[in-house]
Amino acid sequence: MLTVYNTLTRQKEEFKPIEPGKVCMYVCGMTVYDLCHIGHARMLTAFDVIYRWFVASGYDATYVRNITDIEDKIIKRAAERGILPQQLVEETIADMRQDAAALGLLSPTFEPRATQHVPGMVALIEKLIANGKAYAADNGDVYYAVREFEGYGKLSGRTLDKLRAGERVEVDPHKRDPLDFVLWKAAKPGEPSWDSPWGPGRPGWHIECSVMSCHHLGEHFDIHGGGEDLQFPHHENEIAQSEGAHGHQYVNYWLHNGFINVDGEKMSKSLGNFFTIRDVLGHFDGEVIRFFIVRSHYRSPVNYTDSILVDAKHGLTRLYTALRGLELPAAAGIDWKDPFAARFQAAMNDDFNSSEAVAVLFELAGEVNKSRDPRQARLLKDLGGVLGLLQRDPEEFLKGGVGDDELSAEAVEALIQARKDARASKNWAESDRIRDELTAKGIVLEDGAQGTIWRRA
Repeated sequence: MLTVYNTLTRQKEEFKPIEPGKVCMYVCGMTVYDLCHIGHARMLTAFDVIYRWFVASGYDATYVRNITDIEDKIIKRAAERGILPQQLVEETIADMRQDAAALGLLSPTFEPRATQHVPGMVALIEKLIANGKAYAADNGDVYYAVREFEGYGKLSGRTLDKLRAGERVEVDPHKRDPLDFVLWKAAKPGEPSWDSPWGPGRPGWHIECSVMSCHHLGEHFDIHGGGEDLQFPHHENEIAQSEGAHGHQYVNYWLHNGFINVDGEKMSKSLGNFFTIRDVLGHFDGEVIRFFIVRSHYRSPVNYTDSILVDAKHGLTRLYTALRGLELPAAAGIDWKDPFAARFQAAMNDDFNSSEAVAVLFELAGEVNKSRDPRQARLLKDLGGVLGLLQRDPEEFLKGGVGDDELSAEAVEALIQARKDARASKNWAESDRIRDELTAKGIVLEDGAQGTIWRRA
């Protein structure tokens, strides 16, 4: 039985899909104006693992992750660079997909862009006006009347009396109430715009996800996810829009991943502790970053430091080392009755507890190291694959290097050969010097009956 923590009810619940055997999940994706940062990596990886677990559990899973390709930040950044917003969007999407590939993310089933769904947004806004939940102001903007939606605040737990205007919305004199949020923005000179019954303009941020999710998954679906910073106002506003328009429940289960902190503090450009995924990939393998994220429960806060990433590299190295030198049988599907697999399954069925699942991988790796049983190694590789891990050739991972200061594999092999030649001529001093040089460069040598093998420390 799969249980999930539902932010809406603030408790774990048995997961019961609307349609047996199928699951529909929507996750708020990227606003494409800049490189993704390490906090985005947490969100993207967390829901990639959740999606993978549904597939591994036999569900017919539909995963929708949107792209916001029109927004104030995009327009501002494009103007700063002197390019068109669409050019910035395409460049940033290409960068995002490159980072996603490095992290081993599966492609979502659908990846809609906001600009592809503007007519649907106009139609939904018209419906909200007809239902008395929205109004057109005399400046061409359209606002949602928050106090007209009785359930406002049920996701975040905030009462109307304590709420302030949304973080991304400026208080506007054209609003009837300071809490009201914009659904449609009247066009400003030089900005992208679309025709509407209220004049040229563009959609507000919140309306986008209500339309894209319903377009692909229907007016009522199973799971909506995103970072915990989106609970209010974004997800709260999505509920108000969707339920205000359609008159029934929008989503059954709301899932939110925790933050990544840097050295114990919230990541912020102003604090100088802001890291893009591209920054971190300059020093660590993408699978190491993924492992760092996966070994923590998706709802828990995670602290990022270089030393923690180094520790994650050591942990992943231990798992790959267990697979080294074994010829694995062909994949035949996971036998969930196996004791290790059963414990892994129980962990993942407990609100996708990948932390406990990784602990099972380490125990299984210990057994593989003792038994050198190819069947156990196959299970280790297959269970790792459920988390998006351990799918490379062990030699590729163990000998792979990242960063300008890393010796190339070819350079390491050349030094190992030079050491072998020195030993053959009984030049022990030179042999030791070469070994010390490799050790200083983070190369671990293991001499055995079959010769010398190596890995990066």
